[in-house]
Amino acid sequence: MTIFPITRIPPQSGRSFKIKRGQILRVIDPVGEQVADLFALEEDDRDCRLSSGRSLDYAGRIYLTTGDVLYANTSKPMFTIIQDTVGLHDFLLTPCSQEMFEILYKHKGHHPSCFENLYLSLKAHGVSGADISTTFNIFMNVKIDSRGILTVGVPISKAGDHIDLRAEMDMVCGLTACSAEGSNNGRFKPIDFSILD
Repeated sequence: MTIFPITRIPPQSGRSFKIKRGQILRVIDPVGEQVADLFALEEDDRDCRLSSGRSLDYAGRIYLTTGDVLYANTSKPMFTIIQDTVGLHDFLLTPCSQEMFEILYKHKGHHPSCFENLYLSLKAHGVSGADISTTFNIFMNVKIDSRGILTVGVPISKAGDHIDLRAEMDMVCGLTACSAEGSNNGRFKPIDFSILD
């Protein structure tokens, strides 16, 4: 495989990019214990976008890993996970936002967020904030107890861990180095990604 240069996403920021059908998106945790939020839309139909509900429904479980497919709201396949060195990711929670920090953590003033970073990076592609819904939260450790209570734990990813997602359509993507303290063991670290042919 030809590996394109690795792009580093600095802590608490995001990037957008295009990927073609058949290419592979490799997302790497270079330091360890860092979440990356991924969102995607079909390049030629922005009404076709990544769907947690469709993906979890068709998989029949909430933890997706090697061999699983991430679907669009139109039920079209968007990504197939072809390699996963961690095996634990979240597809239930929305990207962290200014409002989330205010409501859940009573934070005062501006706080960097994945929603803001996705919006700022994707707006150059004509994507609005209203287009961005639940993200595939790579390396995020979310557990559900018998009462249905969600807890966010320390990511189990170690330095160099990665996930490879094969694109099943041409897409515009946004990817972040998550800005939520509680998701990343209290420290903000970078995320790397590369596109493989």
